[in-house]
Amino acid sequence: MFSIFSPKSPDDEMKKAQALFEKVIASKSDSREARSLRIRMGLLCRAHLDKSFVTGAEQMASWQELAALAIANGKEKPPAPEPSVFQKIKSGENEIYVYLPEEYAHAAHLLGGRYQSADIPALQAIDTMQGLANQICLYELRLSEPFQVLQFLRDELSQSPDNQSTSGVA
Repeated sequence: MFSIFSPKSPDDEMKKAQALFEKVIASKSDSREARSLRIRMGLLCRAHLDKSFVTGAEQMASWQELAALAIANGKEKPPAPEPSVFQKIKSGENEIYVYLPEEYAHAAHLLGGRYQSADIPALQAIDTMQGLANQICLYELRLSEPFQVLQFLRDELSQSPDNQSTSGVA
């Protein structure tokens, strides 16, 4: 009877997140409110990209262990982990679902996995992920400046004494 007091289902929250993304992308307005909404969506997309990268790396590490165990036991390797177009992101006091189209979510997840398995070095991971962020920010959201992704990895590289050549990465 009082649906405002019942918690919303994750499916409803995911549908809402996807609808919001699509609404922001489709908006042709350049009002202050529309620009503000695009900036907020850009920040959420950045968080989604970062989290997808980390999730891809974590899932790849787990998958590699399972695959090695399966091979050692003469069994088939398990299927590779699959990315999600939704990520749960902390926003203020709450956690909210954020949506990114499959092409972006899959690419970020795959890059995290490739980085984890040492297929690509950190600088290449950063550059490629920044390319994804640029695509979303500049072309999808029509922002004048893209948001910077993988700040945690950039910071880690700048602190590493054996990576002096990475000090220009920003």
